Amino acid sequence: MGIYPRSLEKLIGQFSRLPGIGQKSATRVALHILGCNRELAESLAESLLEVKEKIKFCSVCFNLTDDDPCPICQDQGRANGSICVVEGPGDQLAIEESGVFRGRYHVLHGVLSPLDGIGPEDLKIGELLNRISREGVEELIIATNPTTEGEATASFLFRLSSEKAGNLKITRIALGVPMGGDLKYIDVMTLKHALKTRVPINP
Repeated sequence: MGIYPRSLEKLIGQFSRLPGIGQKSATRVALHILGCNRELAESLAESLLEVKEKIKFCSVCFNLTDDDPCPICQDQGRANGSICVVEGPGDQLAIEESGVFRGRYHVLHGVLSPLDGIGPEDLKIGELLNRISREGVEELIIATNPTTEGEATASFLFRLSSEKAGNLKITRIALGVPMGGDLKYIDVMTLKHALKTRVPINP
């Protein structure tokens, strides 16, 4: 028998299934909801159902959206010939929040990982190659994460894209020492990338 009533235990159990939420955090959230008015619980339940019912993949870039195509793909001001390729929706959001990139995106929904049984057919790579031809893409910016799988995926995309369009400019986001970083604590792979992609100092 649990410490809390059965219905509360059930709610705590549901919250604890979420990533990054342990038993203590789940208990805190559940008790907070219990202590709030009914309106909060109803709006939370409604929002959960609405997300499951309305959110889908954009048929162009495969980002999460409730409109198809998504607002970025519909924005003609962003049809500047550049596509930034990212692993997942969270990566796209991070780049978009920086406000630096004003082109369009393509979300792969993963990276190549033969050990996990994830091959090219499991990602949105074929759809990307179709977009290169269809949209007259001039530059492909590969923004996969600096992991072994991310690097392998970047190399694979480079080879396929080069074969698809010989005049296509293909770039990779710079990898290196973060702002405020301390060299003696930086891993070897990051230092290697930083030295290989060094740039001249502008006066």
